[in-house]
This record gives sequence, C-alpha cells and structure tokens, in this order.
Amino acid sequence: MTPALARRALLASAAVVIAGMPACAQRPSLPSSGALPSFAPLVRAVMPTVVNISVVERGGGGSGDVPPQFRGTPMEKQWRERQRRSPRQVQGQGSGFIIDPAGFIVTNNHVVRSATAIAVSLSDGTELPGRLVGADDLTDLALLKIEPPRSLPVAHWGDSRSLEPGDWVIAAGNPFGLGGTVTAGILSARGRDIGAGPYDDFLQIDASINPGNSGGPVFNQRGEVVGVNTAIVSPSGGSVGIGFAVPSEIAQRIVGELRNQGRIARGWLGVSVRDGDVRQGVLVEAVEPGSPAARAGLRAGDVVLAVNGDRTDSSRSLVRSVAGIPPGRTVRLSYQRQGRPREISVEVGQRPVPRG
Repeated sequence: MTPALARRALLASAAVVIAGMPACAQRPSLPSSGALPSFAPLVRAVMPTVVNISVVERGGGGSGDVPPQFRGTPMEKQWRERQRRSPRQVQGQGSGFIIDPAGFIVTNNHVVRSATAIAVSLSDGTELPGRLVGADDLTDLALLKIEPPRSLPVAHWGDSRSLEPGDWVIAAGNPFGLGGTVTAGILSARGRDIGAGPYDDFLQIDASINPGNSGGPVFNQRGEVVGVNTAIVSPSGGSVGIGFAVPSEIAQRIVGELRNQGRIARGWLGVSVRDGDVRQGVLVEAVEPGSPAARAGLRAGDVVLAVNGDRTDSSRSLVRSVAGIPPGRTVRLSYQRQGRPREISVEVGQRPVPRG
C-alpha cells in the first residue's frame, strides 16, 4: 500500500470510530451563542477596588537579599533598582481590596504580620501609608486602614455558600509585583483542609494564584467577593492550578469583628479531643483543670455527640463549632459516658491567646 493510500485508510478508520462513539463520550456542546462570555465588563467594574500592598522597613539603605517571590522573575531587576534609589527596603508584597469608602482594606495576615511599615497602592497609582487595625492568625486575615484624599470605590461581599464546583471565579491582585492582574478559573472544591490550622475551610480554585496574590479578592460572576486568596500548592513556587481562598462566609464575619473590636474572641471549652476509635462523636482525651468543660463536669473518656443539637462528627468540627460561639454564651453538649447518653450546659470561655 502506498503512503497516500495508507493515510486515507487511517483517516477513514478514525472517522468510523468517532462516528460510532456513544453519545455520552462526545464533547458537551457550548451554549447556543457559540462563545464564552467576556469578563471584561466585570474586570473594569471591580479592579478599582483592588490594591497592592508593600511591606517595608525604614532605613534599609538598599542592602539585603532579593525576596523569594521576586527571584527569577521580571521584577528582580526592578527590585534591585528600587533598592539602589530608595532608603526603604521592600520585604514583601501582597494584595488587598477596599471594603469601605473611608479606606478600610482586607488582606492576609501573613502579608503584614512582620511589617514595620505598610504602603498601599491604589489602582490609579496613588501610594498611601497603611495602618493595621487588627489581624487574626488562625484565619490569616487582616484589616488595614488608609487615609484617602477622596471617597474610594468598594468591593461588595458575596455569598460563598452559593458557589458550586464548576462555577466561574476571577482572582485579582499583584502577582510577582506586577500589579493589576486578573486570572479566571473555576471553583474546584469546597471545604479544603490544608493543615494550616484548626479552622481550615478553604475554597479551592484553579485560577492562577502566585506569590503577591495573597490577600487579593476572588470574585464571582456578579463581581462580588466570595473569597480571599491565601495559599497555593506548588512544587515550583508558581501556580500549578491549585489555589486556596478563605470563603466570604468566614472572612466577612472575621473582618467585621476586627473592625469593631480589633481582635477575634473565640469560644473555648478547655478539652483535648481526637477522632479515632469511636464510631460516632468525638472522644475527650483530657479536660483542663478549671476550664469551662471541667466546671460543667465533662470528663476524659466522654464522647461528645452534638453542640446545641448539631452533630459533631470530627474533632475539627467540634473545635470550629465551639470557636464560633461568643464567649460567655451557654451551650448544650450532648455526649455519652460509658455508653449512656447525657446532656450538660456549658458556659463557653474565651480561647487563650498563645504566648510568643
């Protein structure tokens, strides 16, 4: 058989295979319009609410190593030049978004945790000093305040609970110091625990998130903030399509409390718990003397089944349930002791602040 005849035979057999594929194996059709919608109108509307955040240290004198997020990127040369000209040393960069016309800005705690000075750059290039209002290490959220010369555009919170895997999302921020960058993707999963802390409940998205995006917003298709970019999984340090955001369901509440009180007061029982050899509920391993649980009569070996009637199927869910209860409020614990069901009322205490 000649090469030409062989090629025709191969194409003909491929056509037969494709034509004979069952309907379930065919590609899903696009909407009748034949094209995906443009995100340009949404981006134009929301980008003025997104800011860049630089953490600086006065008197740096232009010395120091290049920050890890700049190494090997186009920003390395720019950083070195800025160090040469400026008496301040950039230690890191991140993103944020405006939630109040008076200049309240949400970002990640890890972006500003070690800052001796904070600079916030607006979308028009205006740079203003930022002040830390409050921060929460356990959810990695922080609230900043700037004093703008005019009323600012604001981003509005959306409901992260309405998102489903497969929904479109837009991430915005300052990756690698480039500023004003948006990426599109979908919600990949909900409720991710990445080992960052006892309150992990992240949205997983595949929109590109890179160093410098931390603290930036995740928008839904209505231009509402449904998450705060926080972390990535990456062997290289760059995006591989696995990013995590604090859902707005959590972030909005935490930010509101930071604004009102400057800190987060979490509920606390004073017990050590674990999953494992119990089929239902959470095993109490130890009770701290003098704690709310001890005063209420809870003991090691008890199995907690529910808090205020809501079932606790893991130690993580128990800790999160109690943490969300304001200190001083009384809750009803359902539990078992030696196989017998019981109930007690416990006045929730305030979670101690870790030392150091």
